[in-house]
Amino acid sequence: MADIPLRVISENSSSERRVTPSWSISQLKRKLEPVTGIPPSSQRISLKTPSNGTVAVEAADEDAAPLSDFPLSAYAELHIIDLRPVSARLNLNDTSGVEKYVMSAEEYEQKSDSVLAWKKAEKLGRFNPNAPSLEKAKIDGFNSEVKARGIEVGKRCRVGGDDSRRGEIKYVGEVKEIPGSIGAWVGVHLDEPVGKNDGSIGSTRYWGSESTLKHGVFVRPERIEVGEWPALDDLEDMEEI
Repeated sequence: MADIPLRVISENSSSERRVTPSWSISQLKRKLEPVTGIPPSSQRISLKTPSNGTVAVEAADEDAAPLSDFPLSAYAELHIIDLRPVSARLNLNDTSGVEKYVMSAEEYEQKSDSVLAWKKAEKLGRFNPNAPSLEKAKIDGFNSEVKARGIEVGKRCRVGGDDSRRGEIKYVGEVKEIPGSIGAWVGVHLDEPVGKNDGSIGSTRYWGSESTLKHGVFVRPERIEVGEWPALDDLEDMEEI
């Protein structure tokens, strides 16, 4: 008989394996040990098929009983239960005692198949000979936006053309806590708690005092519209009841 593909399922593993029907139950258990980590003597095996339900794979003489005695079918499930006490089982999911390999920066620099090597070859990021001038152009562009839009600390504004996000400019400058950012950011204290922070990022406070309300937001200058934007009065348009 040809080999039959089965799904082998245990507490710590699940994989597809091909099983030869002429194997004895004992042979099967020995072959399952490196797959499941369970010793043959501690295995309880059941076969789950769509047409025959769940059948225990066991016999009085497991050395002589072939697997062909059981209703094997392609992609049926072999469930292997570990009969050992929990304290005696290997915890294959616990990696706390496994020594971690850490590559040194010097060794990584020497590798030819790394992301760093690819960036060097493609002249990307800091390896781009034009990077300093490109960075300066970005910074100059942000500074120009700040001047052109009349962005200054203390002025009223709205963010992104959204009337519900009106507030006061509290900070203009670099925000080093934002990954990969260069140039000017504008910190706004919104009238309503619809922002992202309370005026601080990480351990740096840019304005105000600590608050649980999220009135603070940092955006690029092109999203700021300076003007006499009064705080919205939610009760302004309510009819008398």
